[in-house]
Amino acid sequence: MDSEQDAIPVVDFSAWSNGSSDDKRHLAQKLTEACRQVGFAYIINHGVSSNALDEAFSWSKKLFDLSEEKKMLAPHPPGPTVHRGYSWPGLEKVSQNICKDDEEAKEADNRKIADVKESYEIGSEESKTQPNVWLPEQVLPGFRTFTMQFYWKCFEAAKELLRALAIGVGLEDEDFFLRFHSGENNQLRLLHYPPVETEKLSSNTVARMPAHSDWGTITMLFQDECGGLQVEHPNRPGHFVDATPMKNAMIMNIGDLLMRWSNDFLKSTLHRVTLPPVEDKQQGDGRLMTRARYSIPYFVSPDPQAVIECLAVCTDEAHPIKYEPVVQEDYRRMRGRGQYAEAPAALMTV
Repeated sequence: MDSEQDAIPVVDFSAWSNGSSDDKRHLAQKLTEACRQVGFAYIINHGVSSNALDEAFSWSKKLFDLSEEKKMLAPHPPGPTVHRGYSWPGLEKVSQNICKDDEEAKEADNRKIADVKESYEIGSEESKTQPNVWLPEQVLPGFRTFTMQFYWKCFEAAKELLRALAIGVGLEDEDFFLRFHSGENNQLRLLHYPPVETEKLSSNTVARMPAHSDWGTITMLFQDECGGLQVEHPNRPGHFVDATPMKNAMIMNIGDLLMRWSNDFLKSTLHRVTLPPVEDKQQGDGRLMTRARYSIPYFVSPDPQAVIECLAVCTDEAHPIKYEPVVQEDYRRMRGRGQYAEAPAALMTV
């Protein structure tokens, strides 16, 4: 695990659906060990077809190729409460810092360096707390239908990962986590990082996505071939290694709530998006520009009123309970403060 090349394990999930009970147990242990040591794993044969992924990235490109005027027909609501619709470059600021209600100065300081990315957030149509914000159908015909189908395809894959992790941490009931996850509180995010001057990124004048952990149970990420995602090395705090794109593989990582559930047995790891390790494009004026990057994370979260408390199988005399019980919606609101300002930021140009 000391090698940077091998820092993120690869787990072949094919035996989960067609293997013996021993095969499933072995696979669950392998996945859990990766999540325990690193918090991240490449998953191959994960159940989301290559055709579905190709179509998802095609829709994402069509979406972000729209004019700004058309994308703004489905704007992200002000503030952090509802996380749906289109976020323009500079609107969202990702940070590991937690801002309280009366810490406006801290929030303003966090936002001094803008994140150069745009995104579109989609959830279940059944959600009562997170209503979707859709483009008019005539702007991008078929987009809503496809993304809702893809949302639930991703959840089918997520359910099997949750079952494997339940076995891996020592629970007798492989469906334990599913009782807290109806699928209605997940989030499908389409992300586009437009080309930006490499000098601005390397000098920290602007950012792509600073180091952070995810808030939910697990995250499933699909990325294009550009690169730029980095994960904190398990044995070298503060040192980040490339999560090199692997065709049709999913990158799965543990979120904060599953780390709390497991009493730190599983690891929610810092990760970031920065300069891609690929050849930059030189403009006519001599400026080096990064390539555009597209990625599709699917955030799997417990239902809003789910109570997350340390599992008995993850506690003993040597490992006492580290966390008080927490309600998902309370934790989400606490982590979300400062990510979206109540007064939306103006569209930035890069």
